[in-house]
Amino acid sequence: MIGDIRETKECQLKDPMDLFHSGQFVKICAPMVRYSKLAFRTLVRKYSCDLCYTPMIVAADFVRSAKARDSEFTTNKGDHPLIVQFAAKEAQVLCDAARIICPFADGIDLNCGCPQRWAISEGYGACLINKPELVKDMVRHVRSQIDNPKFSISIKIRIHEDLKRTVDLCQKAEAAGVSWITVHGRSTEERHQPVHYDAIKIIKQSMSIPIVANGDIKTLKDAENVHHLTEADGIMVARGLLANPAMFAGYEETPFQCIQDWVDIALEHGTPFTCFHHHLMYMMERITSKQEKKVFNVLSSTSAVLDYLNDHYGV
Repeated sequence: MIGDIRETKECQLKDPMDLFHSGQFVKICAPMVRYSKLAFRTLVRKYSCDLCYTPMIVAADFVRSAKARDSEFTTNKGDHPLIVQFAAKEAQVLCDAARIICPFADGIDLNCGCPQRWAISEGYGACLINKPELVKDMVRHVRSQIDNPKFSISIKIRIHEDLKRTVDLCQKAEAAGVSWITVHGRSTEERHQPVHYDAIKIIKQSMSIPIVANGDIKTLKDAENVHHLTEADGIMVARGLLANPAMFAGYEETPFQCIQDWVDIALEHGTPFTCFHHHLMYMMERITSKQEKKVFNVLSSTSAVLDYLNDHYGV
C-alpha cells in the first residue's frame, strides 16, 4: 500500500463537492464489504461512475495498526475522487483516522447505516441513527481538526419509522458541517422490503446540503427514475454495479468489453482469486445459462477462469 500511497501524494486531490454542482445527478459506487476495492473502483470509473467509496473500515483498528492500514486501504493516482468509509463511535478516533487518510483521499464517510448484528453490538453502523448528538459531535470534531476545507465529511444512514427523527438527525449533522448525506431508504429492520423513496424526498426537501439516494437501483433507468422521484443530488448503487459495472454508462447488461477490462485490471492489480472470480460470477449472472454457471462457478484457479473465458467468449 505505501508505494501506492506515495504515488498518490503527487496527484491532485479533488473536491467531491464540485460534482454536486455539475447540474447532473452524481453517479456513485457504494461501499461494499470485500468488493469496492481499488481494482473494482478502477473498472467502474471507466464506465461513467463519478465517485467511489472504499469498503467500510473500522476506524479504531485503522488508527491502531499499520497492518490494518496496509490490508484495508490501497489507492493510486487515478482513484479519485475517493471517499473512505469508516465505522466509528468515538469522535477522536474518527478524527485520528481522518487525519491519517486526508492526504490520500478526498473525504471520509461515517457509516450510520450498517444493519449487521456485529456492527450494532459494537456500537457502530445503524445504531448511530439513534444517537444524533454523538453523530453531530463526530462530524464537528473532524470538521474542526482537518485543515483542508475541500476534504468532505459525509454520513450514510438508514431511516427511522418516525421520519421526524431522521430529519432531526440530518439537520443536526448539517449544522455540524456535514458535506452531504446518503440515505438508504429502509429502516434498520427492513431488508428486502420496498425502498421508501418518498421518505428520501421528504429528507431532501428538509435540507440545504446534497442528499444521495440509495437502495434497489439496478439500471441507469432506475437511477434516473429515483433521481426524479426523490430529487436527490446523487444516486448510490451497490448490487446493481456488481451485476453490471457498466450500468452507469447505460448498458442493460455487462458488455463483453467490460469483462475483458475486469480481467486486465484485476490481473494488473494482483487481485486475489476469490475476489476476481466472484466479480465475474456477478457480472455474468444475466448472460450465462444455468449449465454454464454450474461449470464456471466451480472453477478454482485464475488460469482455469481465463481458459474458460477464452474458449467460450473469446475474452
